[in-house]
Amino acid sequence: MGITSAIVLFAVIWFMVFFVVLPLRMVTQGEDGEIVPGTHASAPAHPQVKRKAKITTFWAIGLWVIIAGTILSGAISVRDLDWFHRMATPEVSAD
Repeated sequence: MGITSAIVLFAVIWFMVFFVVLPLRMVTQGEDGEIVPGTHASAPAHPQVKRKAKITTFWAIGLWVIIAGTILSGAISVRDLDWFHRMATPEVSAD
């Protein structure tokens, strides 16, 4: 795995974890009782994006280490995920 692949893998993991963390412990403006004019009642009252980004980074680093380690160790390769046998080695004919 090259450095670019590692960075892309981390970015994908980070955003996936971020979208899971965003709705956790969210208090809506409707639940809080203070709806800002021009917004929906379901909008977050206190989004705490900075805190959630820190939590996301912590979990994403751990997941990235596990996934990148698995890829680099060779325990799972792309050929292991070839369920339809489309990556079969072509036969060499002896003409």
